[in-house]
Amino acid sequence: MTDVKTAYPARYYASYDTTATQPTPVTGWYDTWGMSNLIDVPEATNMVAISDSDWNNTDTFRLPIGRGVLSGKIIDYEPPAQAVPLKTQAQSALAIARQTVWDEYGSINEATPENWVTYLKALMAIANGKDTTSTALPAAPA
Repeated sequence: MTDVKTAYPARYYASYDTTATQPTPVTGWYDTWGMSNLIDVPEATNMVAISDSDWNNTDTFRLPIGRGVLSGKIIDYEPPAQAVPLKTQAQSALAIARQTVWDEYGSINEATPENWVTYLKALMAIANGKDTTSTALPAAPA
């Protein structure tokens, strides 16, 4: 069995996905010398060593979220926003548009203006997958 201090020369480490594009989030914090079992701990060469003072700084450094790795350094990290598919955006916009049309016209038994009909049809085409060429939602009528 390998001596823990040989395998992990620093006591404290932060793990991250070494195959991910950086910056990438910290996925775990390890006190390797204080662990009874290191079987699931990544190799030291696949983690970032942490100083004693940083390890003990749980107010601003060793946080459960909001920390990442960039070029071997721990940094503030906010994951990039996930792109919402246009079809999903259209489904949400369609629900709002239908409610707006009902509130403004249907509820008082008035005809829906043509610009709203055109808008609703465009949203429906994107939402149901018939329009696969649009790259943005149409503008809502004023």
